[in-house]
Amino acid sequence: MVQLRKKMFIKEVITTDQLGQPCEPISRVAALAVIQNPLAGRFSDDLSELFEIGILLGPNLAADALSQLDGAPVSYGKAAIIGMNGDLEQGGAVIHPKLGAPMRAAVGGGEAVIPSNAKLGAPGCAIDLPLGHKDNPWSFDHFDTMTLNVPDAPKPDEIVLCLAYADGGRPIPRCGKGPIKS
Repeated sequence: MVQLRKKMFIKEVITTDQLGQPCEPISRVAALAVIQNPLAGRFSDDLSELFEIGILLGPNLAADALSQLDGAPVSYGKAAIIGMNGDLEQGGAVIHPKLGAPMRAAVGGGEAVIPSNAKLGAPGCAIDLPLGHKDNPWSFDHFDTMTLNVPDAPKPDEIVLCLAYADGGRPIPRCGKGPIKS
């Protein structure tokens, strides 16, 4: 059973690039869940208890995030911040084996690997959640990052599970659509 302390949602609407050049609005929404880490403070080869968290929380977090997105989702990403009594693999167990399926189902597919990141951290620590196009892993225009944090999490025995969707790529992208042949 998942012990959920709280959920948090972060929405950004980008209307200019960093230099102030106007662009078409791009919305990005992240859903974060602060959960108790049942394996905190101990090593375990069996991480299956953590695998289930992705499938249990994923569908609702994805639906909630998508309901706040302004347009159709075109990119996605996931991340985990593990409290200091945890282990990096424990965060990986929450986001990798079973979170992808509900994230893809929420967007009606998703052919590309979902970019991800995990790290150990104290309360308030930030994580860079990578975003990538949901169907085209070579869409340079959609390589992006959303920096997230929860001021009071993770506590040492918690994990912050993060997932995000965007309805566009970077503002005014100019790097190209795919691999450059030389």
